[in-house]
Amino acid sequence: MPATDHPVSAAPAPLPSPLVDTGWLAAHLGAGDLRVFDCSMVRQDKPGGGYAFVNGHEQWQQGHVPGSMHIDVASQLSDATAALALTMPPIDQLVQRFAAAGIGDDTRVVLYDNSNHGWAARVWWLLRVCGFDRAAVLNGGWSKWLAEGRPVSRQLTQYACAHLTAQPRPRLMANQKRVLDSLAQPDVVRLLALSPAVYNGAVQLFARPGRIPASGNVHCDALLDPASNAYLKVDELRALFTPSGALTANEIITYCGGGIAACSDALALVALGYDNVAVYDGSLSEWAADPTMPMES
Repeated sequence: MPATDHPVSAAPAPLPSPLVDTGWLAAHLGAGDLRVFDCSMVRQDKPGGGYAFVNGHEQWQQGHVPGSMHIDVASQLSDATAALALTMPPIDQLVQRFAAAGIGDDTRVVLYDNSNHGWAARVWWLLRVCGFDRAAVLNGGWSKWLAEGRPVSRQLTQYACAHLTAQPRPRLMANQKRVLDSLAQPDVVRLLALSPAVYNGAVQLFARPGRIPASGNVHCDALLDPASNAYLKVDELRALFTPSGALTANEIITYCGGGIAACSDALALVALGYDNVAVYDGSLSEWAADPTMPMES
């Protein structure tokens, strides 16, 4: 059982999903079946322009939610053999890595990060792909936790390895062919989770500017209240997604640059009650680099 700064709760409480508020987490810290993970990555600007994300473990060591561990999306939860960074590994490997981190059939999981929930949402989505539903993202993340004066620890925690049964849901991740096929399916909506400037081609971050044809745009940052960093209320989220046609679609495929921001859009849609959602893992890093794939701007 992980060491924490709080006594163990008398009995497990149901875990709200896909979002859990800071008050809930504060009240349940120390529960024997609860696993809390800081999923943060740290942005580093590159000389001459551009940026990369690196392991946030050192930042986690400087202060974190009591009893939490850091989990590294890039090294622990991505396929090192894939051509694209952050590609999801095979599901059986992913299940093994989650189990090694302490996530098991009898655990509950809360995930947070130090930014706009993209990294925490990515881990939440990967757990869903494995068939694990006892997980939630901390609404407001690390910034809201700090702003509210919640307890902070520097104590190092290590969860014991666990047993996790795979119940794969591969359709929650879309590949390039499935996205291409969807262009001929009017009941499928594609949503870009990046900024309007990327969507309309004014800013080029990938091999070609623009978007996958006939895509809507719901920027992941627009999902959040800038004052609290928490997701907007349900009616406000609905208003954001309605113009794209997503809320009346048979299926929704979210995408971004590399499958991270897209998970935040996907989480918001699930919170609104839409389960037929997939994330395009390769996103524009793959699509724009392939000259045979159509683009528009």
